[in-house]
Amino acid sequence: MSTSLQELLDIRGCEQLKYRYCRLLDQKRFDELGELLVEDCTVAYGGGAITLQGRAAVTAYLHKAMGDTRVLTSHLVSHPEIEVQGDEATASWGLVDVVILQDAGLAIRGASYYEDKYVRTDAGWRIAHTGYRRLYEEIASRPEGIKTTASWWETDGRSSLV
Repeated sequence: MSTSLQELLDIRGCEQLKYRYCRLLDQKRFDELGELLVEDCTVAYGGGAITLQGRAAVTAYLHKAMGDTRVLTSHLVSHPEIEVQGDEATASWGLVDVVILQDAGLAIRGASYYEDKYVRTDAGWRIAHTGYRRLYEEIASRPEGIKTTASWWETDGRSSLV
């Protein structure tokens, strides 16, 4: 099967869209993240435990659930499987994530698979649906004495060890 140059460019555009989504999520730039979503998007986080419809609902949820700068996150996606059909695309992504709840002294880590749908718009590829289902998730108390030595917000990303 031959892949056209346009299809390769479209796949790369979809990859960049998802990478940007994760970066803006972790940097808590939720309003900018909202610009990556179509107006009537849908999300299903945690295997459908949290379902939302519409850009405004998604960004409001993210502000409330993850807006605290003492909640640190890392969402790393890999292994994209992207299929483009004209102005629509579907994708599967592997996810490894960590959430540190500093004030609660907890850390959550897990692995999931995202299932996404993208649409081509005048502004480029945008997310019509995103959602993940967990392979596993675990939560643990952070050991006593563990200290966060760098934070995007509290130390401007600089290590206090240096």
